[in-house]
Amino acid sequence: MDDTFRLPDGYEISTDPERVDADRVHRWLSTDAYWALGRPREKQDRAIAGSLNFGVYDTASGEQVAYARIITDRATFAWLCDVYVDPSVRGKGVGTALVGAVREELRPYGLRRILLATHDAHAVYEKLGFAPLERPDQWMALDFDR
Repeated sequence: MDDTFRLPDGYEISTDPERVDADRVHRWLSTDAYWALGRPREKQDRAIAGSLNFGVYDTASGEQVAYARIITDRATFAWLCDVYVDPSVRGKGVGTALVGAVREELRPYGLRRILLATHDAHAVYEKLGFAPLERPDQWMALDFDR
């Protein structure tokens, strides 16, 4: 990974799905993440099972402190979602390092693009090369919640 976005000492990133603290991730997302408020646990478990999962862990305690997941075909496209950093470690560079690790993990696939949506973290993602859609008028969505 690019050393510019290294994790602070005492933390490690893992893609091992067995390490994901599903209780903690569900609590974070369903109670504190504007995009997933009220998400049922069963739905969150299915999302974890169907995704590439990235966790950041405190090396001393083993406690998970951040999470992100990727939905991808591993050939042309990926969607980065559910990026969450525990409030106790925000501001330490954990989120930036996590997204940088996701980017580098996906690089060998030769994807055409990685998309994400955010209301409030544009500056974090811009540091890692993300930019607004050049032609948003070409994109459409089917929103089952409308």
